[in-house]
Amino acid sequence: MNSLNDIWEEILKQLKQEITPTAINTWFSDCTPVALDNCTLVIHTTSDFKRSIILSRFSEKIKAILTDIFSCDFDLNILVGDEGYETREVDDSPIPGIEWYTFDRFIVGNSNKFAHAAAKAVVANPGNPQYNPLLIYGNSGLGKTHLLLAIGQAIHQNDPSRTMAYIKGDDFTNQLVNSLQQQSTDKFREKFRNLDLLLVDDIQFIAGKERTQEEFFHTFNNIYESGGQIVITSDRPPMEMTLLDDRLRTRFEGGLMADIQPPDLETRMAITKNKAAQFGLVLSDDAVAYIAENITANVRQIEGVVKKLTAYKEILNDVITIDSVKRAIEEVIKTGTYIPKPEIIIREAARYYGLDEKDIRGQNRAKNTAIARQVSMYLMRTLTNLSLKDIGAEFEDRNHSTVLTSIRKIEDMMASDPEMAGTIRDITSNIVNSV
Repeated sequence: MNSLNDIWEEILKQLKQEITPTAINTWFSDCTPVALDNCTLVIHTTSDFKRSIILSRFSEKIKAILTDIFSCDFDLNILVGDEGYETREVDDSPIPGIEWYTFDRFIVGNSNKFAHAAAKAVVANPGNPQYNPLLIYGNSGLGKTHLLLAIGQAIHQNDPSRTMAYIKGDDFTNQLVNSLQQQSTDKFREKFRNLDLLLVDDIQFIAGKERTQEEFFHTFNNIYESGGQIVITSDRPPMEMTLLDDRLRTRFEGGLMADIQPPDLETRMAITKNKAAQFGLVLSDDAVAYIAENITANVRQIEGVVKKLTAYKEILNDVITIDSVKRAIEEVIKTGTYIPKPEIIIREAARYYGLDEKDIRGQNRAKNTAIARQVSMYLMRTLTNLSLKDIGAEFEDRNHSTVLTSIRKIEDMMASDPEMAGTIRDITSNIVNSV
């Protein structure tokens, strides 16, 4: 399926299995595909009336078919008459803001020294099978992306002739879809398969996306077999990516895996001082210690607090005291345990299952949607303080007995099915890392 017309033919083929030939002829005989642009299908029809009927009766079916094909959420845009459509540009810059990400700016401690050493080894000898691919994994905000881009920066400085690209896992899917719209899959493959260095952030987001995984498998093989280097980051090791293709899991585990743990107190203090210096802020030892003692798991939050304090000083002309540090911390991180909002839980469940959030909230009874809805209810019960009634209100006012039945069903499935237990763990991780 290599062109927009092929995709449109597949959509019509699947629609014919659900609606009558008369309906197909009446509403779709005058339709033509215009673009497949960054997960939006654009089609053209001949009248406003036909557009309104297609949108009201068939748009959800069309979007569901596209989700089945590409394993990501789609929108539908219908043009009428002389209405035009301007394709959005995809950001093709290989390394965004790479100049800032250097090894000198990365604070090394016991929690990350192995990952740091592995990254330096890659720079010294790119393509060495001993650490190809290099997979750096750990929770959000611990410096995985910093190391990833520092590798790119250092290799570029050592040899500017080396070709390289940086991309996030979900953007790899989006660019693949865009290449299909432009009938330029050969150009897409040439861009990624002939690199000396491929840097992929958050690779876990391609898990479960069949077409994307197939494409990445061949990309990986081409780069590896030609002596290129692959570096990837993830929020978990491959064995915990339950929907990852076995062939990719084997390749990821065949190189070098390095985890990054939350930094210890001394490292957090060093990070705090380093961030303050970057923003031209002088902090007392007491202020540094207070920040390091109260932000224990996320380097990004330390940076957020330092930015807040910088704003207090420069905009409000405040003197930095322990009280202002406390205020900054309260604004950056919620006091106590993080409690996700219901919409975040539904969003992550929808993304994991490749569904529309509206379907999970609504009355769609398709098996996959029903499971995603039950998982969402279970996660709301376990991760929030919502009552059964409040949870039901998030799903078009379902009653508390329906919610309770859904929660118990997921509990039973987790007890008997390791895959469901892995699914809950994956979605929970995505929720926590979305903060």
